[in-house]
Amino acid sequence: MLDRFKAFWQGVVLAPFVNLFVRLGISPDAVTLVGTLGVSFGALFFFPRGMVWEGVVFITAFVFSDLIDGAMARKTGRTDDFGAFLDSTLDRVADGALFGGAALYFAWVAEERTYAALCLVVLVMGAVTSYARAKADHLGYDSKVGVAERPDRLVGFLVPAFLADVLDLPWLLHGALWVLAVAATVTVGQRIWTVRRQALARARSTA
Repeated sequence: MLDRFKAFWQGVVLAPFVNLFVRLGISPDAVTLVGTLGVSFGALFFFPRGMVWEGVVFITAFVFSDLIDGAMARKTGRTDDFGAFLDSTLDRVADGALFGGAALYFAWVAEERTYAALCLVVLVMGAVTSYARAKADHLGYDSKVGVAERPDRLVGFLVPAFLADVLDLPWLLHGALWVLAVAATVTVGQRIWTVRRQALARARSTA
């Protein structure tokens, strides 16, 4: 859903950083790694201590690495697939830290087990969403569909989390987690159904 804004961020907002890092000779892989470490540290350090808005601000500073590294690879004419593999793999680490840290916040600080469980639902369904696409690509199917892809989950969590903490309106984050849990689950279903239709169509065409 939010992928439509990727070109704007990469081409306008983040372009100066892309150009600077390329001139400095920084590797896109290094940007990917630093971004993952930053997101993971921010989520696991701040959230379990109840420092929600501080954690969101810290994490946001590193989230954009996911857009910068790809733009750097294209600008430098990189042709190997390792960068894409590393980026996808470390995204799972960052997501685990983000929603795992949020689950610890609800378990240890807010003492709201329902929302700790919802964080885990979003985490698991997000991982399955990514796996479903990777497996579909491997089998030659197109499963890039869904109402809650990774950018949607990140924005859908970080923005309400920041506002809920700053404005002391916890229902904002509570509502966001319900929406994300449902949307992430629906996305898994959408990808399974999409691949099923393509698989059946392929079977009929080769029968």
